[in-house]
Amino acid sequence: MRFLFYDSVTRIEKGKSITGIKTFALSEEFLRGHFKKIALIPGVILIEAMAQLLGWLIIYSHDFRISSVMSLIEDVDITSTLRPGFKAEIQAEIISTSKRDSLGRARVYADGELIASMDRIIYSHFQMGDPEELRQRFKYFSGLTDLPRIKD
Repeated sequence: MRFLFYDSVTRIEKGKSITGIKTFALSEEFLRGHFKKIALIPGVILIEAMAQLLGWLIIYSHDFRISSVMSLIEDVDITSTLRPGFKAEIQAEIISTSKRDSLGRARVYADGELIASMDRIIYSHFQMGDPEELRQRFKYFSGLTDLPRIKD
């Protein structure tokens, strides 16, 4: 089982926002036995998808020189259900960022309908030894191929 809850990054703007997509399949490991009669995507998976993309936006915005660890979420709202087979669009934005931490928010949409939101997500930052290694990891997991080189 993999723990990556987005398929690709479709748009990223350094220091501002990121958009990604995820199509949840009925064969997802976390759905096995979750709801026996009707398969629904668990809200915690939607939260994790939002957190993963926002975390990468923060790392990207700091030129891959930091790692971000989610330390607080507040104002989470799961407004509707999401069933397997639907494509979710995940949008996240940075509200503020510094060397020590970042504040952001995120949303999940399906067919233009708001499914889930987090209005306050705080990440703590930790210095990374080799930014190129993190850059390559992001390139692999995002599906983006035109990432700028890291400058010293």
